[in-house]
Amino acid sequence: MDRLDNTVRPYAWGSSTAIPKLLGVEPTGEPQAEMWMGAHPGAPSRTERGTLGEVIEADPEGELGATAVAKFGPRLPFLLKILAAGAPLSLQVHPNLAQAKEGYEDEERRGIPVDAGHRNYKDANHKPELICALTEFDGLCGFRAPVEAADLLDGLGVDSLKPYVDLLHAHPEDAALREVLTAILSADPDEMAHTVTEAAAACTRLGGDYTPYADIAHHYPGDPGVIAAMLLNYVRLQPGEALFLGAGIPHAYLSGLGVEIMANSDNVLRCGLTPKHVDVPELLRVVRFEAGDAGVLRPEAAPDGEEVYETPIDEFRLSRYVLPEGTAAHDLTRATPQILLCTAGSVRAGEHDLTPGRSVFVPAGEKAEVSGVGTVFRATVVA
Repeated sequence: MDRLDNTVRPYAWGSSTAIPKLLGVEPTGEPQAEMWMGAHPGAPSRTERGTLGEVIEADPEGELGATAVAKFGPRLPFLLKILAAGAPLSLQVHPNLAQAKEGYEDEERRGIPVDAGHRNYKDANHKPELICALTEFDGLCGFRAPVEAADLLDGLGVDSLKPYVDLLHAHPEDAALREVLTAILSADPDEMAHTVTEAAAACTRLGGDYTPYADIAHHYPGDPGVIAAMLLNYVRLQPGEALFLGAGIPHAYLSGLGVEIMANSDNVLRCGLTPKHVDVPELLRVVRFEAGDAGVLRPEAAPDGEEVYETPIDEFRLSRYVLPEGTAAHDLTRATPQILLCTAGSVRAGEHDLTPGRSVFVPAGEKAEVSGVGTVFRATVVA
C-alpha cells in the first residue's frame, strides 16, 4: 500500500479556499481547482517507489491484477480527483468510445498536433465521469424538457430570444433541442453578445430561478453558453449525492467541492462558457438530444457498510464508507487496484494514517483494512 503525494491543478475556475480547508493548510491566494489521484501522465501521483505510472509500468499484473490488465490493458483505467469549483466550468460533452476512436484517428491522419488548440480528441478513449458532492454542489446536467426551456427563456422578456421560444414549441423534442442549440452556437457573435447582455440583466432583475444564470453571465459576459445553459437541468446536490455524466450528455459544474472519478481520457467537446475552441459541427454530432431528469444518484448501501454509486461502465467503481465511532475495522481487500481517499475524520488504512484529502494506492490483492472515525471513498474497477 502506497501513500500518495498528489498534484493540485491551479485552473482559473478553481476555489482559492475549498481544497486548502479540506487539507487543513493555509490558502496560497491562487485558485486550486483539482487534486489528481492516479497515474495520468499529466500529473501522476507520487509514491516512495516513484510515480504511480512508473510503479504500474514496472509490474502491471502485480499492481493491477491479471483480470484488470486483460480487460483494460496495462494501465490504471480511472482518474480520481477532488474538484473545487469557485466559478462555472465550461459547458461540455464527452464522446462515446466509438466516436472517440473515430475522431482521434481522423485527427491523427490529418496531422493535427495533439496539443493544438483546435484539436478535439487528445486520445482514443471515452470519458464517462461521476461527481459526488462533499458540500452543496451546483451544476447543469442534461436537457430539460423543451417546454420548460421555452418558459424559462420567455420569462426573460428579451425579444431576440422569441425565435428560440417558438422553435422549442414547434418541433418534436429532440429536433427542437437540436435546432435551438445549433441556432445559439451559430448566431452572429455580436448579436448574440447583445442578447446575452440583455438576458443577463433580466436574470439579475428577476432573481429566483434565474439567479444561477446571472452568476454564469457574470463570469462569461456575452458568451452564447449563457443561453445554452438555460436549455439544461439545473441541480443542487447535497453532500453524498452524485451525478453520472455519460457520453453525449451536456453538463457544467458551477460551484462546490466534490469527489470526481472518470475514465482516463482528456476528450472534451465544448458548447460554451469558455474562451477555448468550440467545434460546432463535431459537437452536434456527439450531443445526445434527449430531455430528461438530471438523474441524481444516492449510494446503495451493502450489508458490510459499503455505499456504492452504481454506474453502467466498468472503468471505475466509486463507493464510500462512513465509519462511526466504535465500529470494527473493514476489510477492503480486492483483486483489483484501489485508491482510498479520506474526506472526513481520521482513519487508518493499513499502516497509514489518513486525514481529509489524504489517499493511498492499494495494489490488486493486497490486504487493505480501514478503521477509525470518518469517511473513506474507494475507487476501483469492475473486472
